[in-house]
Amino acid sequence: MQLQLPVPSPDALAASRRLRLLIADDIRRQGGWIPFSRYMELLLYAPDLGYYSGGAAKLGKDGDFTTAPEITPLFGAAIARVVATMMQETGPRLMEFGAGTGKLAFDILTECAALGVAVERYDIIDLSGELRARQQETLRAFPQVRWLERMPDAFSGVAVGNEVLDAMPVSLVVKTEHGWLERGVLLAEAAGAEDFQFAFGDRPSAWDIAASIPDADGLPAGYVTEIHPVAEGFMRSLSAMLARGAESGQGGQGAAAILIDYGFPAAEYYHPQRAQGTLMCHYRHHSHPDAFYLPGLQDVTAHVNFSSMATAAAEAGADVLGYASHAAFLLDAGIGEALLRTSPDDKLRYLPQANAVQRLISPAEMGELFKVLVVGKGTGLPPNFHRNDRSHRL
Repeated sequence: MQLQLPVPSPDALAASRRLRLLIADDIRRQGGWIPFSRYMELLLYAPDLGYYSGGAAKLGKDGDFTTAPEITPLFGAAIARVVATMMQETGPRLMEFGAGTGKLAFDILTECAALGVAVERYDIIDLSGELRARQQETLRAFPQVRWLERMPDAFSGVAVGNEVLDAMPVSLVVKTEHGWLERGVLLAEAAGAEDFQFAFGDRPSAWDIAASIPDADGLPAGYVTEIHPVAEGFMRSLSAMLARGAESGQGGQGAAAILIDYGFPAAEYYHPQRAQGTLMCHYRHHSHPDAFYLPGLQDVTAHVNFSSMATAAAEAGADVLGYASHAAFLLDAGIGEALLRTSPDDKLRYLPQANAVQRLISPAEMGELFKVLVVGKGTGLPPNFHRNDRSHRL
């Protein structure tokens, strides 16, 4: 496949070549084949070279994609209104996973201050060194922010993760006439040490792939999709942390996590018509399907199976508190009221903000593709969120 995409700098190309060789060495050490999940892990998180662990800009106009906090501060203001209410039951602590540039934390803390809601502590857990440096600069005015290397054993408060689950490695699987196989990556080698190409190769799996896919027997041969053991493991760890925090009563009676991402419940995720899965790559605001293109310089991601996330949470002792579309959640959170703090008569200020909100809630953009899953223990969402709850679809 010949992609017509922006040309990276010589330094970026050199870094990509180094990562390419590192992955090839890993494949050789593993006998000539690695699961796609391992390939994706190296693409994204190989020390100093992976997409999230390297030094390239990821977000905004100079990066590869734009997230909701970068579109408008009203997104963070709406989330702040939810967490401000929930903190009355959970205690005045917040936590964010994968905080990006720090923009969402900045907007949440700014809105909480405007509402007169004290945030005692705001913990950030982020694997990207480049992004952590940007966060520290963005949040220098908020002394309650601290960075953690790992998830604590227990936490009471409200945790937030915006586009975190989709950044976790997925396993690729394919159905054949003889059953399900796991798709991995191998080398198509030629004469020289650097003269090779990555290629897909399918092998039997040690685990029961069909058990992870609803109506797996009814899907056609050639069906390619993803399953999410890494994200499910994260959900179990997160939910166990929340359950322990609620049980210990550290400053409150409950704990919750708000997870925002693009994806579907299982019945839609594994629809027969979604025969090539959801894997997608993002490079300089271009989207394409080639996961072998410029390793380390592009984001590789898949949609989230929210049913499996909810099941993993329940297995670890948390409750599903809510599941809604992006649009419904933000509207119930008061993003419309936040927008109206700027008078519609002030067209120069109001119209750009209104357009940004429309992008977040329009079914044609982020409003329907993105979902919000809330899990926790000993607390709940405000009552007005129940009217648009879709938990029964999980």
